[in-house]
Amino acid sequence: MIRRKVIVNSEILKGNSEYFASAMKRRIVVKIGSNVLTRPDGKLDVTRMSALVDQVATLRQQGFEIILVSSGAVACGRRELVIDHSLDSVEQRQLFSAVGQGKLIGLYYDLFREYGIHVGQVLTMKENFEPGEQYRNQRACMTVMLENHVVPIVNENDTVSVTELMFTDNDELSGLIAQMMQADTLILLSNIDGIYNGHPDSPDSQIIPSVEPGRDLSQYIKAEKSAFGRGGMHSKYTTAQKVQRAGIRVIIANGERENILPDLIANKRNVPHTEFIPCN
Repeated sequence: MIRRKVIVNSEILKGNSEYFASAMKRRIVVKIGSNVLTRPDGKLDVTRMSALVDQVATLRQQGFEIILVSSGAVACGRRELVIDHSLDSVEQRQLFSAVGQGKLIGLYYDLFREYGIHVGQVLTMKENFEPGEQYRNQRACMTVMLENHVVPIVNENDTVSVTELMFTDNDELSGLIAQMMQADTLILLSNIDGIYNGHPDSPDSQIIPSVEPGRDLSQYIKAEKSAFGRGGMHSKYTTAQKVQRAGIRVIIANGERENILPDLIANKRNVPHTEFIPCN
């Protein structure tokens, strides 16, 4: 059993009652990327995972509905197994995800249980988002989970999703989930603060705080993939544009920052992020 000190943000509870009262029952999709959930050695960062669960629990206490799209299965499997022979990339992905997904959902179960919150696992594939029965069944499944106060935890079914069956990454998956479930907000958590108007490491670069519909930021986006995931800022930008056009607010922020989720939802000042203003 996981034991940790539980910290609930009292400022959120006491200082923003008017805002939260007006926002009750709003639905938020939170995508947690591999670079947020992994340590420099590529293994799962349970401490950060625990902190994010604390934050989700805080938002749930305020009446928000939360859907998690969580990476981390491969990192979790890599933590469990020591392989003494070579595997190709597909074999590694299938093996580590098969072992790691069970461990990952078990960790989420233990962490959320401290708050009395139930979780449910949703493993999906790209074909489930084509119009038809599979799409309707998937949407109905997550709807009944939310109606019964269960947090859906969504990931790609990496054991069978290979080549053309794969999502580009979990950014794409989270965008599809946000549209399917008619979310109000999609939050993409990465290991940087948002989209910069230059290289993030340059002292002259600044965060682009908001992006109006139709604004082109392609000059600031490089097609680089993240260290442990399949995505990168180009993927997040592409997803954000699509979801923005669907009338859903999108926020790109740093999941390593303390209390990032409640601070974003409470519209706290001086919290760096990039927000895509939804089309009307």
